[in-house]
Order: sequence, then structure tokens, then C-alpha cells
Amino acid sequence: MNLFLTKLFDWSYLFVVKKIVFNTPPDKAHDQTLKFAKWSGKIGFLQWLLRVFTKYEKPELETNVMGIDFKNPIGLGAGLDKNAAMGECLENCGFGHATFGSITGRQSIGNPKPWFHRLPKYQSMMVWVGLANKGVDELGPHIANCNDKSKTMNVCASIARTNDKLAADETEGIADYVKSFVSLKDSVKFIEVNISCPNTFKGEPFTTPKSLDKLLSELDKVERSIPITLKMPQDKTDAEFKELLDVILKHNVQGVTIANLRKDREGLEVPTDWNGNLSGTPTHKRALELVTLAYEHTHNKVVSESSLMIDGKNVTPDNGKLAIIGLGGVMNSDDAYEFVKAGADLVEFVSALMYKGPAVVSLIKRGLVKSLKADGFANIKDAVGSGVSGVSSGASGSEDGAASSEDSGVSN
Repeated sequence: MNLFLTKLFDWSYLFVVKKIVFNTPPDKAHDQTLKFAKWSGKIGFLQWLLRVFTKYEKPELETNVMGIDFKNPIGLGAGLDKNAAMGECLENCGFGHATFGSITGRQSIGNPKPWFHRLPKYQSMMVWVGLANKGVDELGPHIANCNDKSKTMNVCASIARTNDKLAADETEGIADYVKSFVSLKDSVKFIEVNISCPNTFKGEPFTTPKSLDKLLSELDKVERSIPITLKMPQDKTDAEFKELLDVILKHNVQGVTIANLRKDREGLEVPTDWNGNLSGTPTHKRALELVTLAYEHTHNKVVSESSLMIDGKNVTPDNGKLAIIGLGGVMNSDDAYEFVKAGADLVEFVSALMYKGPAVVSLIKRGLVKSLKADGFANIKDAVGSGVSGVSSGASGSEDGAASSEDSGVSN
């Protein structure tokens, strides 16, 4: 019955709601979606209905990454819900985690609108938001409240450098990151440090090895009990990407999110007067390549001498590798499973919510369980990296293993 209801919900979005949404200018549709989600999150009956239509949890999908138990590996990427308005809806859709933000040290109004252009032909959006958000001073207490209320979904905060005309030199930028980091480190399950937003006044200054080392050295000084990941750029050569990974391995960083928006428009029919960078399907191929590269490059390397301890446990990632979160063009379970086999411990998406609707979360989880069974894996953790030749995969060597089944129940 639940599968029938999920498919009915899916059909309703694709053939009714989506037509309405796509007949509305994308900036307006984005605002209306956030307002509706915030309003409906307060209506218990609507949230109960959402759970009825989408509920699907299986022990095969439970996992432990960076010392955190996840009900499933599917998460919302940063960029859609910058001010954390959708928490209840996201949890009741069945996400294992959600990343709010990116959040900055000062309030930011973002770039001049329009912020979005749809590219249905490519299941993509041109994104030009520029890190618009209310700032950490206002959002910090709200994010903490979201985290406290969440029962099954882990809350992550993405932090970035404020995008405004006050942004100055490298030292000021680092101080901006540190302010947000300190403000949020006791309010969420983990923090994503976004170094790769391409839609800002200052560009991406911390995607060079020297500047990244300076930033991470300052973040290392902050006492904390939660893991952090770095959101990585997509448009780097393999050699440049490895250089960044080598810097990360020297610091107290537990994971990487791969990858941010795509800048390269080659081969795509995109009007030249549209500002922004690409999300969705055009990002998938390169993101998948970079996940594989990161898995191969970091799998058997020591992460950091300053290992992170949580509840008395060393949560330096399993098998001496960075945890990897795959992000980019996930539209179905096959896309998600590709990321897992390439080395991703967790998988995120944003654009699929617009193109496929909220039922996609349940459908992806169902598809992953089928793929795991077809390939003979008992748990999602066993499949991580299984498609990468010459590198051992799975959960061997991990003391934490998968989360206990007893606990079951766009862009910048």
C-alpha cells in the first residue's frame, strides 16, 4: 500500500503540481515553495500525510559516517533552504540528513535577480543566488532549534564567506568563516565548509592550496565535538583537486562534499545573457569522476594526526579515508548508486526536488535497496567504493559499522 501511495504522490507532482510550478517564474516559484513548506510544517495533519505517502526505511540503508548514525544515506544539499524554513517537511519526506545554508558571518542579500533560470532540456538550473541568507547571528538559534526538534534527520549547516562589498582580504575572509563556525559548532550534527561558491564578489579564494591551508589552520584551533566536511569545487583538473585533498588530509577535517556548481557551459544551449552556473544533470559526470578520484587518492591515507573524538570514540573516517558525500545530478536511484559505488558514503541532491518532486526521496531509497540486493550487499556501507578497481571497499576495519536497525522507525 505504501508503494502505491508513493507512486500516486509522484504522479500527482509530475502531472499536476509541476505544471503549475513550471508556469511560474523560477524566482517566484522558489519563494512560494519555501513559504508553503514553512507553513505546512506547522500543520500536523499535512505532515502526517507526507509521512504516509513517503515513509520507507530499511536497515540495509542505515549507516554510520564520521561517527554519526544516519537512517539512510540520502541528504538535501546546501542551497535550496538557506534559512532553514523546510525542516519538518524535509524530515517527513524521509531525508537522512539536510544541509541548511550556506550561512555567512553577516547577512547577505545575494546577487541581483533573477537568481534562477530553468533548463528543462538538461534537468538543470542556472543558479545565481550569491549566498543570500539572514546571517549567522539570526540563523544560529533557529538552526539549533531545528536540530533539537529533528528526530530522524541529521541537521548540517553549510557555512561560507559573506558575499557583500565589505568582503576584504584573506584575513577578513577567514575571520568570517571562523565566526560562523564558532556560532554553529554546538548546534548541529556536522558542519560543511563551503569554499567553492562560484557566484560571489570575491570568487573562490580558498580553493588554492596555500589559502586553504591558512583557513583550515584557523578552524583547527576551534575546540569542537562534531565533524566537518569541505564542499569542493567541480571545475578543477585532477592534479589541482589532488593538491586540495592533500591539504585537507593534513587538517582536522572528516569529509568532503563533491561537488559544487558547474561553470563550464560547453556543449549546452544556454543563453549568454544568463548569469550563474549549472546545477543538476550537467554536473553529474564530473562530480562522479571526482568522487572516484577522491576515493582512490585518500582511501588508505591517514586523515590527520589531530583525530576527532566524539563521545569517547575516534571518528577519523573508516579505513583511514575521508568520508565522501556525492553531490551532483542525482535524479534517480541509479545516479545515487553510481556515487556509492564510486566511493561516496552519503549522497545529496537539490535539483531533483524540482524536477522529480518530494516522492523522489522514497523512490531513490527503494531503488538503492533493490540494487544492494541484486549485488549481494547486506548494507549500503558494504557497497561504498565497490566500483573502484584496485581499492578495497565496504565496512571492513570500521569499529562502528552500520547503525543499529533497532533505531528504525539550489545550490549557491
